[in-house]
Amino acid sequence: MVGMGSFWQQLPTEGRWLLSTVAFQTLGRGLTLPFTIVYLNEVRGFDLDLSGTLMALIAVVALLATGPGGIFTDRVGARRVLLVGFGSMMVGSIVLAFATTPWAAALGLALIGVNFGVTWPAFNAVIAEITTGDLRLQYFGINFALVNLGIGVGGIIGGLYVDVSEPRTFTTIFLVEAASTLIPIGLMLGPLRHVAGRPEATTEDTDDAGGSYLAILRQPAMAVLVLLTFFSVFVGYGQLEAGLPAFTRQVSEVSTRTLGIAFAVNTGVIVAFQFFVLGRIRGKRRTRVMLVMSGTWVAAWVLLGTTGLAPASMAAAAGVLAFMGVFALGETMLQPTIPAVTNDLATDRTRGRYNALSSAAFQGGAIAGPIAAGLLLDRGWGNGYVAVMVAGCVAVAALALVLERRIPAAANGLVEPDPVSR
Repeated sequence: MVGMGSFWQQLPTEGRWLLSTVAFQTLGRGLTLPFTIVYLNEVRGFDLDLSGTLMALIAVVALLATGPGGIFTDRVGARRVLLVGFGSMMVGSIVLAFATTPWAAALGLALIGVNFGVTWPAFNAVIAEITTGDLRLQYFGINFALVNLGIGVGGIIGGLYVDVSEPRTFTTIFLVEAASTLIPIGLMLGPLRHVAGRPEATTEDTDDAGGSYLAILRQPAMAVLVLLTFFSVFVGYGQLEAGLPAFTRQVSEVSTRTLGIAFAVNTGVIVAFQFFVLGRIRGKRRTRVMLVMSGTWVAAWVLLGTTGLAPASMAAAAGVLAFMGVFALGETMLQPTIPAVTNDLATDRTRGRYNALSSAAFQGGAIAGPIAAGLLLDRGWGNGYVAVMVAGCVAVAALALVLERRIPAAANGLVEPDPVSR
């Protein structure tokens, strides 16, 4: 097991700059993430259905922007794409802070969606450029924990500060979110201005550089990885903001206070256990880690299903909290593995497009997950909802086994990849 000190020593200076600022960058996002729909509905007075539709713009625009974002990452460099994305985030947050009409809110949310769509492939490309092998896996995992820490602390601060009777408090948190993007912009213009520029073509990867998304998807491993990512998000993150709250309120019948504590448990487990998990999975087949993850999530969903047997009880509340803890443990295995496999399959000239496909699968799962949850739970099919989630976890396990037969040992974490060939 590699300790934090050893990891930090192995990390290049550019990686230290990025990692040491992650929590501060995401704190601004945490301030607004839980309260955006409250702001649109209760502060700006938009109907709840309109507010929900506006919120969906983020995911839809992100999905549309992901493809171009991957292409431009490979053609002009990840750093330039990140600057565009962060600039879009800043302007979108400022527009949203002062939006008094649905059209203004739509513009702000669309700009935020552009940021999410283009920065995912670009940021992962930056990480992949400065890390390799197990160091890359550890980086993705620790980055995930720090993102959760920043968002969690931001959510707590936002919850204590915002007041629906004081619109200015909401304006303030969106302006703080805009200001937080100055941190990564400063990094890209300052200490990291020489990182992740336009990749130079080589004899080995010239053909890859002109590859289309369809050509990449035709590669046996990548098609399976995209499906695996989709189902992982469908049963995972796609349920946290919609299916889970709806199930716990309608079937488990727990209080909103319990639900809030459950999300705090989720963040706490990720922050507390991510590095421990990284030490345990280092040098192991990443596909086997995905199997353990899917098994962990099956246990979590079954546990949540049992809360419906004793609704509105202390047992139900305890079950919801336990679900979030077990589910979070599975999350600590997801984030280090899929991004690492994706980037170990790619070359420097195709890294943006590989990460864009992974991002598109993520966005697809995040869109389909709430839709499926709404259809099932609106009809009172609580047991059917849990059954679908368990089936999705089984699909993840099956796809992991298929993927294991199609990827090289280096991409599966068994040997260090040759840095020259990457």
